[in-house]
Amino acid sequence: MKFIVHDEPALRADSNYISRVDLAPFGFPDLVEQVWLRQEDTGVFVICCIPFRVYGLALRDRVRTTSDGSLVSEVVERSGRRVLRVLFVAGWGSELPAGAERIESLVRELGLLYEWSGDRHIAIDVPAGADVEGLIGAIRQEERSAGAEWEWADVEPFSR
Repeated sequence: MKFIVHDEPALRADSNYISRVDLAPFGFPDLVEQVWLRQEDTGVFVICCIPFRVYGLALRDRVRTTSDGSLVSEVVERSGRRVLRVLFVAGWGSELPAGAERIESLVRELGLLYEWSGDRHIAIDVPAGADVEGLIGAIRQEERSAGAEWEWADVEPFSR
């Protein structure tokens, strides 16, 4: 089994628990994503990282875990946030594409939280009501130049 980990979770200071999400239901067999959580109530946790591969979860969503705490089992309440994920494909085998630096710069200018998985995959937290039209335009420009692929993480519901 391989693990996708969050080296720098967006809300590391808030987290106090680590669990996993099985990625097989999302087309990634034998792969799990480690997620950082903060326990809120008995059996209820708040997501403290921005999911890289999991569908249907976002930063600050409230979730339950299995009885042994090893896996996230259900979403209790959505936070109203979304996750925008971008994979930079141009320049594989060379240094980070310039487009990745432009997108990261725009994300910082907008004051959005984000996390990197390696040096080619960024997950961006989009709070409810945030104006990201310009950011999406820049990402689409990268997509047209065959430099990026992107998606919203809520295109599929969470499943276990």
